[in-house]
Amino acid sequence: MRRFEVVHLAPNGDIADFARVAPAMEAFEEAFSAFARGTLFQTEDGPRAVEDLLPGDRVKTADRGFQPLIWKGSCSLIANIPEQASKLRSLVRVSADSLGFGRPGRDIVLGPSARLFHSSEGVRTMTGRPTAVVPVRDFADGVNIVDLTPQTAVQVYHLGFEEQERLVADGIELESFHPGPVHRLPLRGDLLDLYLSFFPHIPDLMGFGAPRFPRLRLADLDLFSAA
Repeated sequence: MRRFEVVHLAPNGDIADFARVAPAMEAFEEAFSAFARGTLFQTEDGPRAVEDLLPGDRVKTADRGFQPLIWKGSCSLIANIPEQASKLRSLVRVSADSLGFGRPGRDIVLGPSARLFHSSEGVRTMTGRPTAVVPVRDFADGVNIVDLTPQTAVQVYHLGFEEQERLVADGIELESFHPGPVHRLPLRGDLLDLYLSFFPHIPDLMGFGAPRFPRLRLADLDLFSAA
């Protein structure tokens, strides 16, 4: 089991928060673990670290201007706990300029669920779209992008908006939270009800809407790279 924390924008505009325990399942953990402390986002009031963002803050996106933050989830990542899902045992460090000049503009540390926007001919061929989102850790090369095992507990976060957004953090584009195609969510009955309880702004599973961006794994594109 794992403790998850939520702060969200209530219907009356107030900020509300709660915490509850849920199974340490990938479906739950992915919703809370994309950004590590210190990840910077641009807001209308200037740059702000993810841990300091509050619902109602207007956060800059890559393609739709500033959008109001509706929901922020967080949990603790603790390494070297045998029963903990392996995905939540490490972070990903992305070195400055490793994805291109100013991408990112400085060394940053992301959570295990972070996905970045990637463009290639392979993406276009597979999806018919110019870009797709790919897990950041798929790009790990052991030099510029590396798995990082923290020695102490680290708080990780995810951010939710009215729709899935294309966020900009330290010069790289990362997706906001979306569970993906809802028919692939491996939760039913009481587990699904518990999952939805973490998103008070969502009336039901269909309330997440369709994903705006296709998702791929980097390995899906290997065939096109080898061609």
